[in-house]
Amino acid sequence: MGIIGRPLKNMPWEDKPGDCRGLVWRYSGNPIIDRNPARHCGRVYNSAVIPYDNGFVGVFRADHTDGKARLHFGRSNDAIHWEIHDEPIRWKDEKGKPYDPNYAYDPRLVEIDGIYYITWCTDFAGAALGLGMTRDFREFIRLENPFPPFNRNGVLFPRKINGKYMLLSRPSDSGHTPFGDIFISESADLRYWGRHRRVMARGGSGWWQSTKIGAGPVPIETDEGWLLFYHGVTTTCSGYVYSMGAAILDRDNPSIVRYRCADYLLTPEMPYETTGFVPNVVFPCATLHDAETGRIAIYYGAADTYVALAFAQADEVIGYIKSRSELVNGDDIEYR
Repeated sequence: MGIIGRPLKNMPWEDKPGDCRGLVWRYSGNPIIDRNPARHCGRVYNSAVIPYDNGFVGVFRADHTDGKARLHFGRSNDAIHWEIHDEPIRWKDEKGKPYDPNYAYDPRLVEIDGIYYITWCTDFAGAALGLGMTRDFREFIRLENPFPPFNRNGVLFPRKINGKYMLLSRPSDSGHTPFGDIFISESADLRYWGRHRRVMARGGSGWWQSTKIGAGPVPIETDEGWLLFYHGVTTTCSGYVYSMGAAILDRDNPSIVRYRCADYLLTPEMPYETTGFVPNVVFPCATLHDAETGRIAIYYGAADTYVALAFAQADEVIGYIKSRSELVNGDDIEYR
């Protein structure tokens, strides 16, 4: 039940505390990014990081003091202490003309065949998926938007599957999205997308994911399949509560769910998760992982205010998902 991939010996890690009863444990220094981390930026959260050039880089959701969300670039030597650029990323289109989004939030970041791709939620006559690329984190090129509105939580797989790029997303509406399931689409060229399939539906016997679900970090390839951390939302008397769950998708056909954990793995409990701009939010967006040890570091937005960090062991998480698996509404059927 191991990770398939490269070693990452310099990834952040903290051993599980002796009193930890769960599979996922929080970093003792959370939050790793606090309020007002850069000029013009009141809050940074729901952000993506990746190894790069013997260190780490990230694309960060930064809510400016004018209230609008933008994407910023940042660097770190240890993936815990981050230097975030004061100015937002400046995009160009494929012809070299400036093409900055009106707003941009909740990015994901992945390397495929030596190119770094960024997906995010953008403005395209409503909330829709934005897609861009960079080779050096100096020049950022916007590509064609994959889909029309309304859509969020676009997550690319880290390699082609059967010769195709694969993209998870959550079709929704123009509001605060009181519904939503996870879908998958494929493309030969990152421009034309098709073969849309529903991967996972909200619901199940538990309530923690009864309102909506959305893909989180880039899926991790393992011996058992693609390990997908995702967020699930329930509606309470005081509003939405976002928790983190996990599932395992088929390696060759990730529209099929092999196992899906009936329980959440992390839910808002700490003050930085329960209190903030939007209370009661755990929103995973990125992982770092080491194939040799099976260690996983999970980056998540907390209360739409902070970036926090948690840890897990791949074999423990996979074993627990399998032991507590509950498929929902035909998750294991390829074409629904």
